[in-house]
Order: sequence, then structure tokens, then C-alpha cells
Amino acid sequence: MHISGSCHCGEIAFEAEGEFDKALECNCSLCRRKGSLLAFVPRSQFELTTARENLSTYQFNKHVIAHYFCANCGIAPFSEATMPDGTEMTAINLRCMPEIDLRALTITQYDGASH
Repeated sequence: MHISGSCHCGEIAFEAEGEFDKALECNCSLCRRKGSLLAFVPRSQFELTTARENLSTYQFNKHVIAHYFCANCGIAPFSEATMPDGTEMTAINLRCMPEIDLRALTITQYDGASH
């Protein structure tokens, strides 16, 4: 499935290819506050369609995940990280993809607070 997403104001927009029928809901201190529902795709299946300069970045804990957000509207549409095996991944906040029916998602709980 090829689908588009963005922050609220559109300063950050992207397209992604993947199966978006499942989401991960993490309870870490950041995801709990953001209310993210995450889907993961290899970075090769993600394309930022607006300028990278529009991204503001937040990192915490081990500083291995770049959490991107819009400085204008505050919405956090995606994050990027490199897995231990070297695979570059993008975690997409499915709440930022208007075509996704959030009620139809199979949601898996992840205990990020304990990790």
C-alpha cells in the first residue's frame, strides 16, 4: 500500500510503502505523551516530500532514535533509527496518515517504559 501523511500544518509531508494494518502502541515516557500509533518500514520505503530543513529533532535516553516533529504545529509524524543489524528504519505515526482507519488497526502494546 502506497500512502501519504503529514504533520497538521503540512510543513512535514511524506509518502510510504507498506502494510499499514497493524500498529504498535508504546508506553515509554515520550510515546505515552504523544499518543503515537506506530508502524515500521525500512527507510527505503519512506520518502520525505518536503524539505528536511522543516524537521525539528528530539532525542532522549540513549540518543539512538531521531524523533522528528514540526516546529510550527508541534505534530510528530515519524522517527528514524538504525537497528543493531544496520537496517535503517522509519517509525511512522499512523495518526498522521488520514487515509488509515485507526479503528481497523490491530494494535500491539509494547512496554517501552521497562526498556
